[in-house]
Amino acid sequence: MKTNAKLFLKVSVASFLILFVAGYSFYQARKLIAGPRIAIESPSNGAMLGSSIVEIVGKAENISFISMNDRPIYVDEQGIFKEKLLLAYGYNIIKVAARDKFGRNTVETLEVVYK
Repeated sequence: MKTNAKLFLKVSVASFLILFVAGYSFYQARKLIAGPRIAIESPSNGAMLGSSIVEIVGKAENISFISMNDRPIYVDEQGIFKEKLLLAYGYNIIKVAARDKFGRNTVETLEVVYK
């Protein structure tokens, strides 16, 4: 009877450890699995702006390259980017594209109006 209890305890502990390691590995790999992400914080999409110069602020995650309107831009250690852009009078489309080290791409489009 004692050997069955010891065996059950060993199998239970081993199963728990295997599940813990697998869960932790998936948790750590979630950013690699998700691919590149871009979030534009300001200005908001569809904003009416009164100045021809606008600062585009956002955050990028899991990227190896990022560009705005096909021009490379830079991010800091936290993934924050800030770029000033000269707007044309009227309707403007701003495209922010990113690629990760596995070649996956994502694009965010921002539409603003300069009046």
